Amino acid sequence: MPAENSPAVGNLDNDDYPAYTMGRAADLLGTTPAFLRALGEARLITPLRSEGGHRRYSRYQLRIAGRARELVDQGTPVEAACRIIILEDQLEEALRLNEEMRQNLDGRGTDI
Repeated sequence: MPAENSPAVGNLDNDDYPAYTMGRAADLLGTTPAFLRALGEARLITPLRSEGGHRRYSRYQLRIAGRARELVDQGTPVEAACRIIILEDQLEEALRLNEEMRQNLDGRGTDI
C-alpha cells in the first residue's frame, strides 16, 4: 500500500490525531517534557498513549499547551494557567451557544 494511502498519513490533517511524541511536542513548544507532564497532572490535556505506553499529543493539545506556556512565561503558576484556559474555553463555548440561539431567534421573526 502506498504511504499516502496509509491511515496515519490520512490523519495528519486531523487536529485531534496524536501525531507528536512527548519529546517532539516539548521541542515544538520550546519547553520540557516535565512541563507537559505537569499539564497532564493538572488535567488540562490528556495525551493518548501509544501501544508501547508512550505519550502522544495532537495539534489541538499543543495549541492548549502553548497557551499554558504563554501564561506561565508571564509568571502565572501552572495550576492557575490551567484554570484560566479552562475558563476561557467555557466562555468561548457559552458565547458560541449564545450567538447560535440569537440566530435561531432572529430566524423566527417577530411573531413570538
